[in-house]
Amino acid sequence: MFLLTLTVSAQTRFARFEKQALAAGLRGGYQVVAADLNRDGKPDLIALASGMTELIWLENPSWQRHVIASGLMRMINTWPMDIDKDGVPELLVAHAFENEAARSVGIVSFLRHQGDPKKPWSVKEIDRLTTSHRVRTANGLFINAPLTGASAVAPEYRDRAPLVAYRPGDWNRQLIHSDDEGVVHGLFITDWNRDGREDVMSASFQGIHVNLAQRDGTWKREKLFDGDPSPWPKSGSSDVTVGRLRGERFVAAIEPWHGNQVAVYRNKQRLVIDDTLTDGHTIYTGDLNGDGRDEIVAGFRGGKRGVYIYYEESKRWIRQVVSEGEVSAAACTIVDLNADRKPDIACIGSATQNLVVYWQR
Repeated sequence: MFLLTLTVSAQTRFARFEKQALAAGLRGGYQVVAADLNRDGKPDLIALASGMTELIWLENPSWQRHVIASGLMRMINTWPMDIDKDGVPELLVAHAFENEAARSVGIVSFLRHQGDPKKPWSVKEIDRLTTSHRVRTANGLFINAPLTGASAVAPEYRDRAPLVAYRPGDWNRQLIHSDDEGVVHGLFITDWNRDGREDVMSASFQGIHVNLAQRDGTWKREKLFDGDPSPWPKSGSSDVTVGRLRGERFVAAIEPWHGNQVAVYRNKQRLVIDDTLTDGHTIYTGDLNGDGRDEIVAGFRGGKRGVYIYYEESKRWIRQVVSEGEVSAAACTIVDLNADRKPDIACIGSATQNLVVYWQR
């Protein structure tokens, strides 16, 4: 195991959490997204499960379950954006997904409420792109990152994977680039160069890249880090996020694909702070304890399956076990769900088929 301080010093203040299970029976639970879907100012939770054909949302604070749309096979990702500015976001959903490119249709559909977001939404197919896998928004565009290229075959996945965008309204597919090769698993939106425009970070077999949005609508791709130095196909990164430590920026990643490592990049140096995860699958940052430094939240689906938090102290990282065995965390999000100014953690489980909130107390 790589260096990781597990002893808590007097200076480290762990956040305290209380578990609440919000939903069960979510077959193949894959993604949880926070968004206000009923204009009441409270973040609700969208639960996407790949083994179900219904996309659902849970209404804050009763957590009543509502169906957004039915008949969506093999859903893999969704993301909100309020296009018409009515206070309820529209959604883009990637579905009909398979890891094997030859079997993956890769449907991308646009979902819009019909006046009452608690009733079924309309569904409009806008594209088909093999292995459409990660959906986000940047600069008024929906971003779609397929998992692999159309000719990729396991375990090498030697084909170029496109990164594309859609402008709401015309929905024409715009190619950002097709320079990634192998599996592209992680996508994160941030203003990397602090120019006021949102940039797109990706994590793949080739490492961590950033696609910088240019004023003329084009994109400039830059390599940031190589990721895990192991030989292909165990190379590179799987999921990526950005945090800050009192002004200093750092990058955190799960490595390699579905990997066992939590890696931190500071001043271009890579430090593995934990290598005990099994099937690591989600990573986010947030200032959980209010000390001005972001913590890292990592979730993993296999082995002990659960959620860990990592606190930085004097350039060391200290691990807190939030959960083991309760949720096989395919995805987590950090959000203040009860307006107490303390970020909570919501996670969805694949094998455990559940949605759990860890309330900060």
